[in-house]
Amino acid sequence: MARIAGVDLPANKRVEIGLTYIYGIGRSRAKEILAKADVSEGIKVKDLSEDEVLRLQRVIQDEGRVEGDLRKEVAMNIKRLIEIGCYRGIRHRRGLPVRGQRTHTNARTRKGPRRAAVASKKKVGKK
Repeated sequence: MARIAGVDLPANKRVEIGLTYIYGIGRSRAKEILAKADVSEGIKVKDLSEDEVLRLQRVIQDEGRVEGDLRKEVAMNIKRLIEIGCYRGIRHRRGLPVRGQRTHTNARTRKGPRRAAVASKKKVGKK
């Protein structure tokens, strides 16, 4: 099992797919990394040699931010938006959609589960 950038890649998947388990690497970036590291896309992760794993690690390290560094940068960007009090920061603070989606209906991912409407009973006046 190959361990790259602190992530154990699944052994039975192709390398192209396995690299996407690393935060910050999608399909297109995985293909670029494989091309630069001179590794075949169709090979399975369990069939990688030590030399190929080292080349992949080196290319990923040279390419830029992945995993912890990228997560930290994203969190700092959101924190900055919240601190300056811009519209996007306010939406982050309130846990609402940030990119202009409607909230009258939908937006359940950001807003969470629906709160049950509690019906209050009217008090009956005595005669």
